[in-house]
Amino acid sequence: MKDLIIIGSGPAGVSAALTAKRRNLDFLWFGNKNLSPKVEVAHRIDNYPGLTRVTGLEMNHIFKEQIKTEKLEIIGKMVNQIMKMGDHFMVSAGSDVYEAKSIILASGVMMGKFMTGEKELAGKGVSYCATCDGMFYRDKEIAVICENKEFEEEVLFLANIAKKVYLFVNYESRLQKDNIELHREKPYEVKGENKATAVVYKVMETGEERVLDIEGVFVLRDSINPNTLLKGLEMDEGHIVVDRLQATSVDGVFAAGDCTGRPYQYAKAVGEGNVAIYGVTQYLNRN
Repeated sequence: MKDLIIIGSGPAGVSAALTAKRRNLDFLWFGNKNLSPKVEVAHRIDNYPGLTRVTGLEMNHIFKEQIKTEKLEIIGKMVNQIMKMGDHFMVSAGSDVYEAKSIILASGVMMGKFMTGEKELAGKGVSYCATCDGMFYRDKEIAVICENKEFEEEVLFLANIAKKVYLFVNYESRLQKDNIELHREKPYEVKGENKATAVVYKVMETGEERVLDIEGVFVLRDSINPNTLLKGLEMDEGHIVVDRLQATSVDGVFAAGDCTGRPYQYAKAVGEGNVAIYGVTQYLNRN
């Protein structure tokens, strides 16, 4: 049982992890070992105190050096679900489950939009975790929407279980397997009453709408909507509602960075990561 689990390795997550170590908290940190791809591609950052006109690549390098100096470890697994279990939380990442007394969400904002019907059918044929739910689709025909090449290992995992995988990607993929059918289109709708039964997409060359009958849909994207990750979070226009200590509507859960709303600024994210740890320590002291 850990004191804390931090989810996200952008500026807010980095700040939270550094401060958590200074506070001697026993914690785990989940995220991308390369930190934030969004930071890395920033052309120039002019408003971060102490760093004059650095590029995003330079800022990411500085963060990595500090993480290395402090001997912090990032667990490079994607968190798929958080469950409140009375006085603590269970966190599912890949095929493993972890426990902690508190959570900090620093997962940024989900890029892109939900497919029509996706939210309504989440958990009813729509899944975000191949290793968690893949076995339910043995010998079935499934659609997989993969938005990052890093998730192709999960696609292969599913292909070894399912009868047929209709793989939709938005990048150049060389993935080949007899039961994988590759598509460059992106589905925009999931159909089904109480269970996902089809995805709808348009053929790139002709614009023709096609309905593909399936028995399950896996959506593999860089981040999961917070309200899908943890039930009961109060949201406002896609952002997590927090108070001055970065506490959310779920007792013991805190949030920091872009996921709490605009402005999407690195200085704001770092400050919120620091404040979230203060909120966590107050919470742990009370409980």
